[in-house]
Amino acid sequence: MDLPSLAVVLQAALSPNPAERKAAEQSLNQVFLFNFNFLLLIIYYDSLFWFQFQYTPQHLVRLLQIIVDNNCDMAVRQVASIHFKNFIAKNWASLDPNEQQKISQSDKDMVRDHILVFVAQVPPLLRVQLGECLKTVIHADYPEQWPRLLDWVKHNLQDQQVYGALFVLRILARKYEFKSEEERTPVHRIVEETFPHLLNIFNRLVQIEKPALGVADLIKLICKIFWSSIYLEIPKQLLDPNVFNAWMMLFLNVLERPVPLEGQPVDPELRKSWGWWKVKKWTVHILNRLYTRFGDLKLRNPENKAFAQMFQKSYAGRILECHLNLLGVIHVGGYLPDRVTNLILQYLSSSISKNGMYTLLQPQLDVLLFEIVFPLMCFNDNDQKLWEEDPHEYVRKGYDIIEDLYSPRTASMDFVSELVRKRGKENLRKFIQFIVEIFKRYDEAPVEYKPYRQKDGALLAVGALCDKLKQTEPYKSELEHMLMQHVFPEFRSPVGHLRAKAAWVAGQYAHINFSDQNNFRHALLSVVSGLRDPELPVRVDSVFALRSFVEACSDLNEIRPILPQLLDEIFKLMNEVENEDLVFTLETIVDKFGEEMAPYALGLCQNLAAAFWRCMNTSEADDEADDPGALAAVGCLRAISTILESVSRLPHLFVQIEPTLLPIMRRMLTTDGQEVFEEVLEIVSYVTFFSPTISLDMWSLWPLMIEALADWAIDFFPNILVPLDNYISRGTAHFLTCKEPDYQQSLWNMISSIMADKNLEDNDIEAAPKLIEVVFQNCRGQVDHWVEPYLRITLDRLRRTEKSRLKCLLVQVIANAVYYNAALTLGILNKFCVTTEVFNLWFQLLQQVRKSGLQANFKREHDKKVCCLGLTSLLALPGEQLVGEALGRVFRATLDLLVAYMDQVAEAAKEEEAEDDDDDMDGFQTDDDDDDADGYDKEMGASAEDGDEADSIRLQKLAAQAKAFRANDDDDDDSDDDFSDDEEFQSPIDEVDPFVFFVDTVKGLQASDPMRFQNLTQTLNFHYQALAHGVAQHAEQRRAEIEKEKMEKASAAAAPS
Repeated sequence: MDLPSLAVVLQAALSPNPAERKAAEQSLNQVFLFNFNFLLLIIYYDSLFWFQFQYTPQHLVRLLQIIVDNNCDMAVRQVASIHFKNFIAKNWASLDPNEQQKISQSDKDMVRDHILVFVAQVPPLLRVQLGECLKTVIHADYPEQWPRLLDWVKHNLQDQQVYGALFVLRILARKYEFKSEEERTPVHRIVEETFPHLLNIFNRLVQIEKPALGVADLIKLICKIFWSSIYLEIPKQLLDPNVFNAWMMLFLNVLERPVPLEGQPVDPELRKSWGWWKVKKWTVHILNRLYTRFGDLKLRNPENKAFAQMFQKSYAGRILECHLNLLGVIHVGGYLPDRVTNLILQYLSSSISKNGMYTLLQPQLDVLLFEIVFPLMCFNDNDQKLWEEDPHEYVRKGYDIIEDLYSPRTASMDFVSELVRKRGKENLRKFIQFIVEIFKRYDEAPVEYKPYRQKDGALLAVGALCDKLKQTEPYKSELEHMLMQHVFPEFRSPVGHLRAKAAWVAGQYAHINFSDQNNFRHALLSVVSGLRDPELPVRVDSVFALRSFVEACSDLNEIRPILPQLLDEIFKLMNEVENEDLVFTLETIVDKFGEEMAPYALGLCQNLAAAFWRCMNTSEADDEADDPGALAAVGCLRAISTILESVSRLPHLFVQIEPTLLPIMRRMLTTDGQEVFEEVLEIVSYVTFFSPTISLDMWSLWPLMIEALADWAIDFFPNILVPLDNYISRGTAHFLTCKEPDYQQSLWNMISSIMADKNLEDNDIEAAPKLIEVVFQNCRGQVDHWVEPYLRITLDRLRRTEKSRLKCLLVQVIANAVYYNAALTLGILNKFCVTTEVFNLWFQLLQQVRKSGLQANFKREHDKKVCCLGLTSLLALPGEQLVGEALGRVFRATLDLLVAYMDQVAEAAKEEEAEDDDDDMDGFQTDDDDDDADGYDKEMGASAEDGDEADSIRLQKLAAQAKAFRANDDDDDDSDDDFSDDEEFQSPIDEVDPFVFFVDTVKGLQASDPMRFQNLTQTLNFHYQALAHGVAQHAEQRRAEIEKEKMEKASAAAAPS
């Protein structure tokens, strides 16, 4: 299709007339031989656009011609630009070097030659799309395939195409913004070639007396280029004092110069995005970065200390002065964008700990603290407007960590917290007196004149300083009185935002040691009442505070009678708001009450599942990376896991809950669930482990996990291992007998593919040998035909494995095979002619020790036990299969290993006993002790609770076995951090005592071949004879203990309940 025809069809496809759109669609169908709904395609602009035609030569060139054609309709140009961007993003750089290129080299050359010129000429709406195209091309081609790009930029910085050159240079510089030092090499040439020209342009621009708005766009681009170039390291060219000073003078010029009043938008949203305010923001941003990353003497490497000293001496103070002048605008009622205010306060917070800077700050500190910073902490007109007009948005902004990056209020809280933490001696008392005065004025004023907003700010300050106040006398002793007199009364305030703030502050102090438990009860009931408040933000803050009270509650009878009511109110709120903090509160309640949640478990899971689907639907519609719906969806799944863990000893409940969770598991084990894959696997792990049996519905999830693993989920292999283990160990009969699908074959296909993949690192495949172990241990005597294939791929991978961690796991596969069937395994090793090689490696790994003297390999009890059982199984082989010399070597190695295993078990028992003693002592520790233990320098302004707590709750018993499968990230041979065993990890070899098994095997050898046994004992020196005697004694002791345990279990089972 030629260019005019293409434009006409595109135009018709956008027509409001259905008949014209249909005709255009039919025309496109005829040309491209692809039947689709063109209107939907225009809406989604996906990569299927023009299925066949898009790959023909000149396709991109024709699209580019339409984009830059001023005579073409703008809507058509926009459609073309979006398709142009999407096509380049998908096809410009192939991920597979062997894949045929979908864009011809001539088309690529044509695009590269022309897009640079056009990007500055097209309207901003189209420039955004072409900018994304440039980003894709530059990231793929520069410098290797596009060496002339920098020359073009340099030339046009000196010509009439300055804007286009700056636009391109910004994209080029941003490519290296986050790159490591070795990847940033091209930055030096970029800076060397272009920064002298940038400096000249910048210098000319700041000298313009009445600059147009376009000048602001140019300065903003220069600032962004500079930011990207210095984000991680300052290029060596800029370290020249004269060069750096020239740049700093320009930045200080921009910082000090008032923003033009003429042309400022009236609308607040447009005003903060206005060009000159953007320039101010980027200037402050750059100066902050230079100060905090490169100008701090404590943070710099010795070789960069000179730069830090120079920056502190020459620039830091002047920047501080400029910043204080800018904040002065707020003091007199002027305008300063929130982001600029936030950045300036960050700079001031960083200055508090530096003596020289604090000295400069001190003369203006009172005005700054009480007349600028504190008012920023108070409830304001914008808050009131949002509270009334859009309470959902008010809640979202209040709990959104991204909003905190831009919030003057958050920066003000951080400033106050840092001030009292680093300079508390001079400032804490003064600030608290100021707060007390506000409380006093509020209490004394008549209702119509009460300073509600100042009281709100004062409560925020008290809550933000909770950690400091809980540690510091005399405030520590007065906290309960302060709460009763100034906080709790606001639960009944006629002003909604004060009721919300009272709940939040109460939550901050819920953990203090109340001298009168009636006061704690009063606060708890007030927070619970807040769950039914008519104002949404009050209800949300009350749920957030409730979490702290549940954690702090020592007598659950305070909450138990109202538990159903609490759950009902929380779920009502979850229907209104997607907020992960609501889910955290629910998790805390479930964790606190444990099995008492059983009557509510099904209803909780149903409500959480419904909330999860709502959050996912919102997240898919919003498609934002920081979408609160996505975060809340993850929280819902974590709460479900917490519920499943709390009722883990009630397997019948899992049968009831499973149908509710199945749709989530089925959908989210596909690519649709990549963002929540780990959480879903955890749920699958719980259901497959704790259900009475694994249902056929649950078995239907197996292929989904195998498919995900083969396609995209290799990073989740350790997580997938847990449910796969459960399927094999708890559904062994179905695993072995089912042929549609054939689970044994499916598992083999997956494991063999992963083990053979040379692109996967050793760490990536550690779960594969663990799965083979699961098969051999659970299917003993039933999978003889799989022993040889699994040994073959194990040996193949062992030959090219570098990390000792994986070597040990692969050797354990061999050990498990020997334990499974020693004669069969030895025959296979002999067939492969690797028997001597394998056992030499095994013994070598067993004998390796670290510098500390501890064993370097097979560190867990489980690892040692597997090796003991494997080696012991060899002793039972007849003489022709295991000759005398080999028999003695195996016997001695087994004795050494058994002794090491015995020592490790004894040490673990001691540690467990010590932990129990510590737990007993914990009951005597008060809340105040906990606060003091946190240390004087604990970061201020942070909530006592943290999102990580939810992780700690759910990770305690992940499917009763995840910890045993957790890989050790530290491969340092000198590390003393042994792998710990999880006492709840279950395996068929749990019932096998290695000492009893060894002694019984040796007795069998003695009975079947006395001469061979006698020859063996005669080869043992005194040391090994002593070890053998000790092991024999320990085995009899263990035999007696095992028998006693069996009798006790039998008695317990027979006893009436």
